[in-house]
Amino acid sequence: MLRSLYIRDYALIEELEVEFDSGLNIITGETGAGKSILLGALKLLLGERASTEALRTGAKKAIIEGVFDNADEGRLPSLLESHQIEPDPTGLLTIRREVSERGSRAFLNDTPATLDVLREVAANTIDLHGQHEHQSLLRTETHVELLDNFGGLGGLLSTYRERYAALAALMSERADLVKRKDDLAKQKELYGFQIEEIDRVAPIVGETDELEAERRVLENAETLYESTAALYENLGESDEALYDRLVVVRNQLQDLARIDASFEDTLADVRSAEVTLKEAMQFLQDYNARIEFNPERLDEIRERLGELDYLERKYGGTIEAVLAHREEIGHAFELAANFDGAIARLDERIEEGKAALSRAAYRLSQKRHEVAERIERMIAVELAGLGMPHARFEVRFTHQDDADGWVLLGTEGRRVAAFPAGVDLVEFYISANVGEDPKALAKTASGGEISRIMLALKTILAKSERLPILVFDEIDVGISGPIARRVGESMRGLASYHQIIAITHLPQIASLGDVHFSVEKQIADGRTKTRIHKLDEAERAEAVAQLLAGTDLTEAALRSARELIDKGREIERDA
Repeated sequence: MLRSLYIRDYALIEELEVEFDSGLNIITGETGAGKSILLGALKLLLGERASTEALRTGAKKAIIEGVFDNADEGRLPSLLESHQIEPDPTGLLTIRREVSERGSRAFLNDTPATLDVLREVAANTIDLHGQHEHQSLLRTETHVELLDNFGGLGGLLSTYRERYAALAALMSERADLVKRKDDLAKQKELYGFQIEEIDRVAPIVGETDELEAERRVLENAETLYESTAALYENLGESDEALYDRLVVVRNQLQDLARIDASFEDTLADVRSAEVTLKEAMQFLQDYNARIEFNPERLDEIRERLGELDYLERKYGGTIEAVLAHREEIGHAFELAANFDGAIARLDERIEEGKAALSRAAYRLSQKRHEVAERIERMIAVELAGLGMPHARFEVRFTHQDDADGWVLLGTEGRRVAAFPAGVDLVEFYISANVGEDPKALAKTASGGEISRIMLALKTILAKSERLPILVFDEIDVGISGPIARRVGESMRGLASYHQIIAITHLPQIASLGDVHFSVEKQIADGRTKTRIHKLDEAERAEAVAQLLAGTDLTEAALRSARELIDKGREIERDA
């Protein structure tokens, strides 16, 4: 829900902060007091474009900030994560807009965000309904989603979408393959030559380093032979051999150690050096014996290194790159050599995918029709309770015929276009009066009828609707008396599932609120300011009385207001 709304230097608002409650929040105020300013601020949080004209005169920057809770539920966590927005550990979401003469900026949890991201996040949080707003229920594209939510068809829809995505991938693969056909034919000869060239050499990863090491040894065989022989002689064969001198030192230390034990450690070090020196002499002797003078092998290595170097320079700089190129052109060559067969195999998979998608689309569509019948009956009952006993509500289905469509619908062999959410084009229709044909809900003209139809839909769909916050901006225009009371009661019932913020001018609705706020305009220090405050019990009765009788409060008006409020409490207790 929307916990709080903070506004500074926006239009007539110098600074205000309002904390909302759960349930039904009522906002009233005289015309021009600033209710529309509050609504404008909320629209900025929903991602509406800002105008610098909204800046309060003399201010450099306007700030609008909304704090929402339960941001760790539903789609919001994954949505925030997908846009690299850090979640608040307390489960809150803070949306902030800053408007200055240079433009506007948006923030989500203090992270800068684009308006598109802001709109996407806010669309999963608030649904704003105004007398002339493009409401979510009046947007045709949302009708199928509402139907699926109400019917709990997420599983069937998920299965359909998986098969749709799989088929779309196959179709894309086929289109890419067809585009490549001419290029593959042209490149086939070149690829064949390159494959033969690489396969003839048959390079092995790591081979170059091994051959280079062997080449260095063979090229320096004479130096290695002479040097190892000389080293071995100096260590153990010459008159001044180091080993013989070390043996003399070792014997002297043995004599000293018999006299003084402190020489034992030094004696041990010399003995260790004697062993190490013998091992070095043995290595030099063995190495010298193994040295090969093999010019034929050296020529082979040089030739092999030349071939590898040529391939590396031609195909990417490393043996790994050469082999990766060989794999890539190998696939392309095989494809070019058997293009028709590849297309045929792909077409078989596509036909299987179309059949699977058709089955999923049919099951989903059948369930949607069943859900639609239930909704039609339930909304008719709800509208009757709102003073529209003759209203007829219909959920109409159409399909887009397409000779090349992915889905074969039903058993009649009718091919239709497939869309990411199914094959059904769903739209709500309404007839408010006897003898009138149903018309598209989006084209229904009467404001009062729109209000009641929308409330009926919201009441029926409340348990499945994902949006936790509903904002109603004077949707009660065009209704009064008992109908207004029924609309208020419906709104009150809806508040059991959603937080509702309702701007109203009808006492029948205002009296049903869980909490009541008043918007007022004041003049101070030569400036006009708008403020909002939460009403206590006495102030609430006065506000409802003003809606009943105008500014001229009478005891009769106050008494009627208290009666309306008491009746609202009775309704709550009965519920």
